[in-house]
Amino acid sequence: MLKGINYYYSRFGISGVISAIKSKLTDSHDLLKVELEDIKAPFYLRLRTSDFPTFEQVFIQKAYSFDINRPPQIIIDAGANIGLASIYFANKFPKATIIALEPEKKNFELLKSNTSTYPNITPVHAALWHKNEEIDLIDPGLGNWGFMTEMKAAPHKLKGSTCHSVKALTVDKIMQIFELERIDILKIDIEGAEKEVFSDSAAWIECVDSIIVELHERMKPGCNRSFYNGSNGFKDEWVQGENIYLSKGNCLAMHSG
Repeated sequence: MLKGINYYYSRFGISGVISAIKSKLTDSHDLLKVELEDIKAPFYLRLRTSDFPTFEQVFIQKAYSFDINRPPQIIIDAGANIGLASIYFANKFPKATIIALEPEKKNFELLKSNTSTYPNITPVHAALWHKNEEIDLIDPGLGNWGFMTEMKAAPHKLKGSTCHSVKALTVDKIMQIFELERIDILKIDIEGAEKEVFSDSAAWIECVDSIIVELHERMKPGCNRSFYNGSNGFKDEWVQGENIYLSKGNCLAMHSG
């Protein structure tokens, strides 16, 4: 308990401690307002959820801090969750257009709210996939950041409960919808669906300059092989935290430290 109080106080001050204690006593997931010096607008986290380790990854551990050869113009944030990576990108690259995909309904509603003050972020309620179709969202019990996707007639169903159906889009379909010629940064954190996405990448992979991906081999065996088979043509590769970075060198530069 004391460790938790110290965490909330160090990160969010006395108001964070009060909110956390109230949430614990009432067994609720109330929202905590977060204001950071280098972020232009406040955003919200759901107390006692995986929103907090996501916050730690993005804003404390700087999972998406990288060197650039030129500022990115187009960023796709696939698996945007509640929008923290998109917010980080929007503040770091205020002239970039950011398309944020999130399939889970409650995550998406908070994503929309958190990014409403950023005209350069467009939230899209959809999942990244290898086909344009309706698919199912599965809750395997890993928290708000662990939802998985599968096709409706999957021969081997994922473990967990079905939440709802959601629209699935391919990368090239997103490019068509938003009239994009190229993608500077494709950030992917989609809980195993990278296996499907990279199984059929020929239509779009040449149009992507840089990829930032978290692979989920432990959740869906075959993710690693599918990703590397479907991502040929990148000059540089490096690992930063839980993410693998690939770059052709036009936008992202190999991280110097």
